[in-house]
Amino acid sequence: QVQLAESGGGLVQPGGSLRLSCAVSGSIFSDSVMGWYRQAPGKQRELVATIISGGSTTYADSVKGRFTISRDNAKNTLYLQMNSLKPEDTAVYYCNARFQGLLVYWGQGIQVTVSS
Repeated sequence: QVQLAESGGGLVQPGGSLRLSCAVSGSIFSDSVMGWYRQAPGKQRELVATIISGGSTTYADSVKGRFTISRDNAKNTLYLQMNSLKPEDTAVYYCNARFQGLLVYWGQGIQVTVSS
C-alpha cells in the first residue's frame, strides 16, 4: 500500500526558512516523478516543483531561486527547502507521486503559514 506523509510545516516569519519532507512507503519512489503542490485559501491547487528520479527539476516562476526540491531515493524521501519565505507562500503543501505515468498518489497535506 502506498502512503505519502508530509512533515516539517508550521509558522514562520517573512524571510524565514522551512524544510518540508515527504516520506513515501511502498515500492514506487524510485520510479516516480515526485512533486510538491500547494493550495492557498480560495485558490486552486498549483504546482510548486517537480523532480524526476535522475534529479532534473522544474519550478513555478513564483518560487524560482527561493525553493529547492530534492529527493533521496535510498530513503524514499522527498524534500522541499523553502527560503526567503513570503506571506503569499502561505498554503497547504501537498506531496505528489506520479508512478510510471499512470498512477497518481497524494499526501494529506501540511500547513505552511508565513506571517509576522
